[in-house]
This record gives sequence, C-alpha cells and structure tokens, in this order.
Amino acid sequence: MYLTTDSESLKVYEALASEVRLRIIDLLSVEEMHIKEIAARLYLSSAIVSSHVAKLQKAGIVSSQMKRIDGGTYKFCSLSANFLQVKLSGANSIARKVVEVSVPVGHYTDLEASPTCGIATTERMIGYYDDPRYFLDPQRVDAGILWFAKGYAEYKVPNYLFMDQKVQEIEISMEIGSEAPSVNEKWPSDIAFAMNGIPLGKWTSPGDFGVMRGRLTPAWWRPDVNQYGLLKVLRINAGGTYIDGQQISAVTIDEVGWQQDQWSFRFTAEDSTRRRGGLTLFGRGFGNYDQDIVVRVYYE
Repeated sequence: MYLTTDSESLKVYEALASEVRLRIIDLLSVEEMHIKEIAARLYLSSAIVSSHVAKLQKAGIVSSQMKRIDGGTYKFCSLSANFLQVKLSGANSIARKVVEVSVPVGHYTDLEASPTCGIATTERMIGYYDDPRYFLDPQRVDAGILWFAKGYAEYKVPNYLFMDQKVQEIEISMEIGSEAPSVNEKWPSDIAFAMNGIPLGKWTSPGDFGVMRGRLTPAWWRPDVNQYGLLKVLRINAGGTYIDGQQISAVTIDEVGWQQDQWSFRFTAEDSTRRRGGLTLFGRGFGNYDQDIVVRVYYE
C-alpha cells in the first residue's frame, strides 16, 4: 500500500495509531481469524474488536468475509495489505521527473506456459484451464489475470525519454504470487526478473493465496483458484536492484541498456526442485490492487 502526507492517507495513519489495532494486525499476519478468536486472544469483548476491525477495514488494511461453520456464522478477517510505503512531500520529491506506463497483464510480447495454467478477463475464462494454446487467443489483450506452473511472460515497454535525458531509476510494481494446483497458502516459488535479457535477481513468493476472496475478484470467479497476490515493487538504480527496498542483486541501471528505444521485462517461474514453483500475475479487476504492471521511469 502506498501512502503520502496528504489527507487521503490520514485514515491509514489513524487506524495504526492504536496498540490494540497493531496487535490485531500482528495476529492476522500469522493466520486468518474470526472476530471471536481475536477477542479471546486479546481478552477483549467481540464488540470492541469489531469496532477496531472496522477502522482497519476502512483504511484498507484488513478485509473480511462471512463464513458458516458448524451451524454458526463468523466474520473472518485477514490482511489485505502486506507492506506500507510512505512518500514524504517536499521539494526533492516534487522536483523528481517521472514517466509512467501501465501495461495490462495480457499485453505480453512473448510467453511460455506449462500447466497448471490459464488466462481470464474480468468477464470470462479465455479458453479452458491448463491449455497453453489459449495464451495466443486474441482476447488475451483484455486479460486481468494469468498463471502458469512453469514458464515466463515478457513485456515490451517504450522508452519515451529524449536523447538529452538520463534514467536515474526504473520502478516496476505488480501484484504477483505463486501458482499451485487449486490454492496453497504455503507454496513457495522462486520468481526471476530480467530486463533486456539481463538477469536482475529472484524473489521467493510465499504462496498461492486463496483462503479469502480477493478484494476485486469478479463474482463469477471460482473460489478454489488464485484470489490475490502480493504487491511487489522492483527498483533498478545506481546502487543495484531491489525488491521492496531489499537488494536482490548488484545489477545497476547502467548495466541494463536503458538507452534502447524499447525495454523488455521478463517474469520467470523456473522448474525447481527446491521450490514448488509457479507464477500468477494480477491486473485490473482481480486481486487486491486495482492496477496492471506499472512501470515508472525517473529521469534527469
């Protein structure tokens, strides 16, 4: 979740300004829990916990879903944001020049996929489950989600900078996760990133999330398949390559050929004996974040 110092982010800061709500976040970071469970763990009444959860929901930090268990109906809660990033206002941030390109997940220029796999728009599946041929279907340009157990997806992005402008940093944000048969919250997958054929490093996705429905998941979407991912931010600058501020390689911006007229970005789920594998990319209309693959180019 991205925050700023304007009034729109104030509800998030207010939601975090409570020891009880911070403890609720800690509990939900481990597992999904219903209101009565949270209340019992914190030695509070269900009414008080419900009030705190409502504030966290309003801030977009927590999501909930009603479930029937043993004849009773319970409000189950889970985290809908896994990290918070704050951009502080100021002269430096205002002066920073940026070009932004939003790339729909179906606008790949090269793709290789092995089952389990599939692709869908916000209205329907494209073809059938586990049939890689449908990744070439013309409807793919409208896709809001795609997934495969092994393979890669590559996207080309135009370089809109002029000859006298120089890239300082490239930032790519995406909602991404593993791909397991059905869903599996503990299904680690090593996902590799590359730009212009240069390996940038790997990030391990912890699982294929589906216990709770995604915040944006279409009503027709099956409950036993991918529901949402994690919003990850990949940055390439003069210091190296980073995921959410953690360095994953020493590859710098000057090593990736940013002077080219167009750039290619590849996301790969390799066949691995150490990790179970797979990759899911979420675009607009799916998951928890209403965005496609967003590429921001900061320049001088």
